[in-house]
Amino acid sequence: MKDRKIIVTNIVLLILVFTSISACSQNKKTQNKSAAICHELSAIVTDEKAPGMIAAIISGEGVTAIGSAGVPKVGSDVHITCNDLVYLGSCTKAMTSTMLATLVAEGKLSWDMKLIEAIPELKEIIHYDYLSITLWQLLTHRAGIPANPVDWDAHNQLEIKARRLAILKDNLSTPSAIKPGEFNYSNFGYMIAACMAEKISGLSWESLMRQRLFDPLGMSTAGFGEPDTGKTLGQPWGHNKSGRKWEPSKSYDAEAIGPAGEIHCSVEDWAKFLSLQLTVKNPILDSEYLSKLIEPVGFYAGGWGITEDLEWAKGKVLTHNGSNGIWYATVLVAPKIDRAYIVVTNSRDFSATSDICSNMIHNLIKLDLKATNN
Repeated sequence: MKDRKIIVTNIVLLILVFTSISACSQNKKTQNKSAAICHELSAIVTDEKAPGMIAAIISGEGVTAIGSAGVPKVGSDVHITCNDLVYLGSCTKAMTSTMLATLVAEGKLSWDMKLIEAIPELKEIIHYDYLSITLWQLLTHRAGIPANPVDWDAHNQLEIKARRLAILKDNLSTPSAIKPGEFNYSNFGYMIAACMAEKISGLSWESLMRQRLFDPLGMSTAGFGEPDTGKTLGQPWGHNKSGRKWEPSKSYDAEAIGPAGEIHCSVEDWAKFLSLQLTVKNPILDSEYLSKLIEPVGFYAGGWGITEDLEWAKGKVLTHNGSNGIWYATVLVAPKIDRAYIVVTNSRDFSATSDICSNMIHNLIKLDLKATNN
């Protein structure tokens, strides 16, 4: 997460160049919504506020309307499509929390399990300040953990599980500058939570995510790191702003940060994950564990920012965003009305992108609720 300052302010998101547009409508009923989404995205892309964007409205049954506009890479004559892979950034945190919940459901972890209970060898290594921190404190950013370690690329000669553990040991040997119990948004905390799962299971976070989340949910496009691993135009590139111009970039974060924000997938597959909070039955978790994941400590729960009692949503709303400096993703979930809304762009302008995506989320909600009420 190169955008180290996307913390509290952007977590709560409540509030046609037709040749470059793809409506991707699945049936006639959704065509009007999809066309309207495309029209909105086209205006943003035409004004050069983003190279490419995808936005969608989702229910428990999957994508109900979706649109895309723009290009996967500036200078390309290829058009971004609704089926392209998108980079989720910190929206990964909700997925990591859900995978960990499957281990809790099996009794292999517990929400109040201490770090040193999962990894006993740390008791004589880490500072006293960290001896009592629990899994749930890590997932709710209440463990007194720094936002990031000193160096995410440290120990890169080691296998990934050993690398994460070595980074943990390096950075928890000195006193905490943050009082445990206070909110401090921490990518590092999510890596530490993953270390607990890796130690208990013997498997890497990557393997656990595939076995416990992606495969059972049928998320066949889900993977880790940059979407375009072949470094072609097969999938979108990220972009940053250089002056007034968008510059394509392949600058992605270190592998060790994966549990905090390194998942990519198609919008359709992201919808399969989001449906966990929109449907009664699913193949991986009972309702008590899903409910725990959206039980906030303050305003943050297990990978979700929570806002209570919104009238239009008839209750609780879950939100998050994610960026690595060259992508930006935003999601809002309203379980009581069976809806989720997402916007993703393969770009990041630190002065404008978060507002553009928040406004687009707002427009999706208006479009959807207007159509529902008519």
